[in-house]
Amino acid sequence: MGAGVIGIGKYVPKEVLTNKDLEQMMDTSDEWIRTRTGIEERRIASDDINTSDMAYEAAKQALDDAGVLPEEIDMVMVATVTPDRPFPTVSCILQDRLGCKNAAAMDLSAACAGFMYGMITAKQFIETGSYKNILVVGAEKLSKITDWNDRNTAVLFGDGAGAVVIGPVAEDKGILSFELGSDGSGGKYLYQDQYITMNGREVFKFAVRKMGDASVNVIEKAGLTKDDVDFLIPHQANIRIMESSRERLELPEEKMSKSIHKYGNTSSASIPLSLYDDLESGKIKDGDIVVMVGFGGGLTWGAIAMKWGK
Repeated sequence: MGAGVIGIGKYVPKEVLTNKDLEQMMDTSDEWIRTRTGIEERRIASDDINTSDMAYEAAKQALDDAGVLPEEIDMVMVATVTPDRPFPTVSCILQDRLGCKNAAAMDLSAACAGFMYGMITAKQFIETGSYKNILVVGAEKLSKITDWNDRNTAVLFGDGAGAVVIGPVAEDKGILSFELGSDGSGGKYLYQDQYITMNGREVFKFAVRKMGDASVNVIEKAGLTKDDVDFLIPHQANIRIMESSRERLELPEEKMSKSIHKYGNTSSASIPLSLYDDLESGKIKDGDIVVMVGFGGGLTWGAIAMKWGK
């Protein structure tokens, strides 16, 4: 028995903040943002929408897609650095609101690598037989911790949520291998006090190295080669970082997921949002070998190689 994705859902706020809008707010330009980051617009949640609200909408859709009832969920895990409040956790709020009355609940804080940490943690519970169905959500309201006077960071972030149900799949399907890592010495380069603060140059160097290395490592751990990879879903942080991972795997452009232009960097939500869109558009098919890789504050990173399907 393997562990894989048996259902998926997403939610993005209705309000769109374009690069042209940002030109009216600060000293920046659409061209500068697009050429350096690949971002054209991002979604911004209104004041009355919390992280748990976005998580709820994505989770409901994932449960429906999986054909799993709320009471059949054994654990709710939410990856987020923007909880509604310090406690109760977003996962507890979600567990109650969904009616997952038999589920344990916990939040994970690994920043943009959080969804990878969640999927990999869920894999262990499923494959040991301890649990059958685990809801993993990446949800962020980054707009509330963004300094809108800092043009270096304000142009990057957006809000949204993506969710998957992880459950048993055929032995040759699901998550084949994984890598998790951290380097706390780099925490000074990307952190939050009141707002997100980032040393872009240092984070870029770290991300290019770790995203590429982790992608190659999970392929090797799975006993595969670069030629076996059908699709890459990198954390949608910066188009140049994403391209470096694609080049390390020697993949053509059409085999890399790209949603950064419409959502910006949504931290832990970026990989599931991209996954949802790529499935919906038919870019990922049953039996495809998919690599997912993310990095985030901490500094943290995580990657998986999986064979898509149930």
